[in-house]
Amino acid sequence: MSDLSPISAYQNCRLCHRKCGVNRTTQTDVGTPSIGYCGMPDALWVARAALHYWEEPCISGEVGSGTVFFSGCSLRCVYCQNHSIALGLSGKRIDTGRLTEIFLELAAQGAANINLVTPTHYVPSILPALDAAKAQGLTLPIVYNTGNYETLDTLKMLEGYVDIYLPDFKYWDAALARRYSNAPDYTKHAAENIAEMFRQVGTPVFAAHSPLTSEPPDAALSDSYSTDCHFNTEPMLTESETALMKRGVIVRHLMLPGGLDDSKQILRYLYETYGDNIFLSIMNQYTPLPAQLNGYPELNRRITDAEYEELIDFAIDLGIENAFIQEGETAEESFIPSFHAEGV
Repeated sequence: MSDLSPISAYQNCRLCHRKCGVNRTTQTDVGTPSIGYCGMPDALWVARAALHYWEEPCISGEVGSGTVFFSGCSLRCVYCQNHSIALGLSGKRIDTGRLTEIFLELAAQGAANINLVTPTHYVPSILPALDAAKAQGLTLPIVYNTGNYETLDTLKMLEGYVDIYLPDFKYWDAALARRYSNAPDYTKHAAENIAEMFRQVGTPVFAAHSPLTSEPPDAALSDSYSTDCHFNTEPMLTESETALMKRGVIVRHLMLPGGLDDSKQILRYLYETYGDNIFLSIMNQYTPLPAQLNGYPELNRRITDAEYEELIDFAIDLGIENAFIQEGETAEESFIPSFHAEGV
C-alpha cells in the first residue's frame, strides 16, 4: 500500500531528472511547457487503453498486453513515433477511480499483464489506482514501460508494485542525448535506473501458457498496426518464445540512423554488466516522420538492413543470447498506434 501523497508530489514535481519543481496542481492546460517539461498537469490524461499484440513475445504472448498509454513525456525526443501523446496533444482526462476500472477491464479482457506506457510523470496517481485494483482482485503482472529518465526516488516508490521493467536505453553518447532529447545526462541516469530496476525484480521468471485456439480479433490488426511487424529470437531462441514473463527486466534499444557505434556501446555495456540476467530488445523499427525532423536531416531515413545486421552480428559475437530481434517491415507509419482515447 502506497503512503505517497499525490498532491505533495505534484506541488514540487521532481519525478524525472528535469526536476522542474513546478506546482502541477495549479495547472489545467495540457501540452503547456509552463506546467513542466512533461507538459502535463497533475490530472491523469490517458490516450489509449487496449490489448496490444505486438510487444515482445513474452509480454504480449497470444492474449495481448493490457497497455495504458499516458499522455505527456519527460523526454520528448525529436524523432518520437508517438509524438501526439508525447506532446500532450491526445488523450482524455480521468481520475484514479477510472484508472482502477481500466486496469480491471483489461484484466477481464484476458490481458497477459497491465502495461503502463510512459507513466513517469503520473507515478503518484498510478500507485493508489493499483492498490485499489489489487484490492478488487487484480493479480496480473505490472509492466513499467519507460523512456528511462525518472529519478531513483521515483523508481523506489515502485518497489513491490512493478513486476516487469521495460526501460529504453536510448543513447551512449551524451552529444546524441543532448541533440535528440535535450538530456545530456541521460546515459548516466539510464544506467543507474536499470541497476535499481534489476535490484527490485532480479532475474527473469517465466510461466508457461497455452496458446489461444483462435487468432486475435481482427480489431487488433487495424490500420494502426502492421501485421508484418513482429519480434522473434532467431538465432537467439529462448524460453521467452513460449512463455510469458512474470518478473524481470527487458531493456529496449531503438537503433537510430547513423547510430551503429553508439548502439554497439550500449549492447556491450549491458551484456558486460548483466550478462544473461536481463533480456535485450534490439529494435530496427525507427520510422522517420519528416514533419518532425526539420533541422535533423541525418534522421530522415530508415535503418538499412546492413546496419541492423551488423549490430545483430555484434551482439552474437559478444555472446548475447537473451535478446529479441525484429524482422519484417517494422519501419512503417502503420505500426504507430492511433490515439483516440480507445478504452478510456
